[in-house]
Amino acid sequence: MLKYKGYTGYVVYDEEARLFHGEVVGLRAVITFQGTTVDEIEQAFKDSIDDYLDWCKERNKAPERAHSGKFNLRMPPELYAKVAALAAQQGLSINSYILRRLNAA
Repeated sequence: MLKYKGYTGYVVYDEEARLFHGEVVGLRAVITFQGTTVDEIEQAFKDSIDDYLDWCKERNKAPERAHSGKFNLRMPPELYAKVAALAAQQGLSINSYILRRLNAA
C-alpha cells in the first residue's frame, strides 16, 4: 500500500509485462499509475494524486476524499443476535467485536 496526501493506493506486479501498476482506492474517480521500478511506481502514484488534485482545482470541484472509515452492514436478525451475544460475552461493543474479528482475519 502507498499513502500520499490522505490517499491510499495498491500496487500489483504484472510478471508478463514486467510492470507495476496500481490504483487509488476508496474513490468513485479512477486514478491509476504504473512504473517499472519501486521508485517509479512511488513517483507515479504521487504524480497521479497531484494531477487529480490539480484537475479538481482547475474545475473548481472539491476532490473526493478517501475512506471515512464507516460502512453499514446489514445482516440477518439471527446473525446479529449471535454477534451481539458474542460481543457481550467479551465485554465489547458490537463494533469493537467486529473490528477485532476483521483484524484477526
